[in-house]
Amino acid sequence: MPRLRTLTTVLLLIIVPSLFVYFFYYDSVANVQTILTRYPISSTEKDSQLVRPVPQQQPLQQHQQPAQHQQQQQQSMQEQENRQHKYSPIWKHIINSAMSQLNQNYTTVPGGQEIRNTLQNDLSYVEIQPPHIPDEEESKDHSEGIEMKRQFVKDMMKEAWFSYVKYAWGYNELQPLTKDGKLDSIFGSSKLGLTIVDSMDTLYLMGLKQEFEIGRKWILTQLHFKNVENEVSVFETIIRYVGGLLSCYAFTGDLIFLHKAREIAIALLPAYETFTGIPYGLIVPKTGKAHHHTWSNGAILSEFGSHHLEYIYLSDMTNDHRFSDRVNRIRDVVNKTERPDGMYLLMIDNINGRWTDNKASMGALGDSFYEYLIKSYIQSGMKNQNALRMYLEAMDAIDRSGMINRSASGRLTYVSDLMFGKPTNKMQHLTCFAGGMYMLGAHFMRKNIEQKQSKNQTDRELQNRINHHEELGVNITETCYQSYHQTPTQLGPESFYFDNESEAFNRNGDYYILRPEVIESYFILWRLTHQQKYRDYAWEAAQAIQRHCRTGNGYTGIYNVMKSPPTKDNTQQSFFLAETLKYLYLIFSNDKILPLDEWVFNTEAHPLPICGRNSAYPSTLCNQHADS
Repeated sequence: MPRLRTLTTVLLLIIVPSLFVYFFYYDSVANVQTILTRYPISSTEKDSQLVRPVPQQQPLQQHQQPAQHQQQQQQSMQEQENRQHKYSPIWKHIINSAMSQLNQNYTTVPGGQEIRNTLQNDLSYVEIQPPHIPDEEESKDHSEGIEMKRQFVKDMMKEAWFSYVKYAWGYNELQPLTKDGKLDSIFGSSKLGLTIVDSMDTLYLMGLKQEFEIGRKWILTQLHFKNVENEVSVFETIIRYVGGLLSCYAFTGDLIFLHKAREIAIALLPAYETFTGIPYGLIVPKTGKAHHHTWSNGAILSEFGSHHLEYIYLSDMTNDHRFSDRVNRIRDVVNKTERPDGMYLLMIDNINGRWTDNKASMGALGDSFYEYLIKSYIQSGMKNQNALRMYLEAMDAIDRSGMINRSASGRLTYVSDLMFGKPTNKMQHLTCFAGGMYMLGAHFMRKNIEQKQSKNQTDRELQNRINHHEELGVNITETCYQSYHQTPTQLGPESFYFDNESEAFNRNGDYYILRPEVIESYFILWRLTHQQKYRDYAWEAAQAIQRHCRTGNGYTGIYNVMKSPPTKDNTQQSFFLAETLKYLYLIFSNDKILPLDEWVFNTEAHPLPICGRNSAYPSTLCNQHADS
C-alpha cells in the first residue's frame, strides 16, 4: 500500500502539470498559430517585434569588445522588457512560437490576387500617394514624463488586443470576465470581427505593424458582409467598418481596404431605396430587406445624417458616385424640410419627409449629425459652403432654444436635451463630444477668414461666432471633466442632471462603458491650445480606466461610477480600442502624427484625409464638393 500511494503521488505530480500545459499552453499555441498561419505576415514585416519594437543598437565603438557589446545589448533588451506590460512567460512563448512560423508572403493568401484584379479591371480608382505617418520614435513628445504615459496607454491597447485575439478572435467583441466572444449586438449573431476592423488604424498608429498585418489577412479572407443573413445597423456599419477600412486605405494605399469598404457599402445600398432617399436603420445584407428599428417611429437623425465623410471619400477614391449621390440627396431633403424654430428633431418619416418626434438633442440619436456638418466642410478643404451654412444655422438654433445653460453657481456650462421645446437639464456623456466640435469648427472658420485678403461684414459677424464657439468648447469640456473628477471612480456617468441648488449630480445612467467622448474633447483642445491641463485630465482618466475597468484579460465597462470598487459589465467595447485608446495615445504624442489640418476623424475616431491638404486626397477632387 505505501508503494501504491507513492506511485499514485508520483503520477499525479506528472499528470496534473502535463494536463495544465496541454490544455492551456498547446491549445493557446494552436489558436494563435492557426490565426497567424491562415493570415501570414508578409516577409517584409517579419523583423518587427509583436510585443514592442526593440530600439536599434548603437554601432560598436572601437574600444568595445564583442562580448561586452552583446552583454549591453541583452541588458538593454531586458530593460525594454521590464518597461512592457507584464505578460506571463507562457503567453510570451505562445507569441514567439507562433511568430517563428511566419514565412509566407501575403500574395499566397487566397483571394488576394483576385481582389487586385477586380480593382484594376472594374474600377477607375484614384491612385493615392500614402502620406507619411510618423513612427513611434518620430512622434514621441520629449516633454518630461510624457513618453511614460504614452507607453502606459500603448500597453493598455496591447492587453485589450491580445486578450481579444486569445479569447474572442473573429467574434465582434470580447467578454473579458467569461473569457469568450460576444455576438449579440448591433450586428446580430454574425461573426464579423468588429474589434479587428475597429482596431486596425490604432494598431498602425502605435507601430504594432505585425498585429495590423494579422488583421489585414482576416479582413481579406473572412470579412464578407454581402453574405450576412441577419440584420445589421446601417449607421454602425458605415462608421465602424467602412470608416475603419478607408482609414487603413488612406494610411497605406492598399487597395484591399478600398475594395472591402466598397463591397460593404454596396451591400447597404438597398436601405436607401425610399421615397425621400433617407435610409432605413437596419438591413439584412444578403437579401437587401431593410426597415426601421422596432423601437423608433422613423429614421434617426444621427444615423442617416452621419454617412457623409465616409461616402464622399469612398466615391472620390473609386469613381463610384452611388455613395456620394445618396448622402448629397439626404442633405438636400433635410435642408428643405421645415424645422420648428430651426431645430433638427430626432426622427423623421423617410416616406413623406416629416418629423415624427418632438425631441432635440446633441446626445443620443442626434450627436453625430451636427458633427458631420462641420466635418464635411473641413473634409472638403473648406469648399463645402452648404455644410458650413447648415452647421452655423443649427448651432444658432441651439443657442436660441435654451439647450445651453449654466449651473446654479454659473461655473459649469452644460448642453441639455430638448423635449416639446423645453430643456430637460439632463446632459449625456455622448454630448461631451460637443466641446471638441465647437473648438474644431472655430479653428477652421478662423483659418478661412485669415486666408482672405479683405474682410467683409459677414466675416466680422463670423468672427463673433468663432469667439462664442471657442468659449463654449472650453466650458463644455470643463463640465465633462468635472463629471468624471467628482465621482469616487473618477469616471463619468452615462448622464447627469443639473438643478438650481447643486452643481451636478446623476440620477440614473450611472454606468460607464469605456466611452471616448470626453477624452476626444481633451484631445482636440490639447492640440488647439496646448494647455497642460488637458493632458492632466487625460492622464487622470487613463489611470481611472486602468484601476477600475481592467480585468487582466482586457477591459470592461462598470455598472456604477459612484461605487468603488465597481461591478464590471463583461464587455470590451470595440470603440474602446478604436477611439478611447487612440485619443489617449495621440494626446501623449507630438503634433506631427495626424495633424488636425490634414486629417478629420469620423465619429468612430477613424482618421480620413482632408482634401487638398493630404496626399491621400488629391486637391483636384476638392472643387466638385464646393456646393454639395
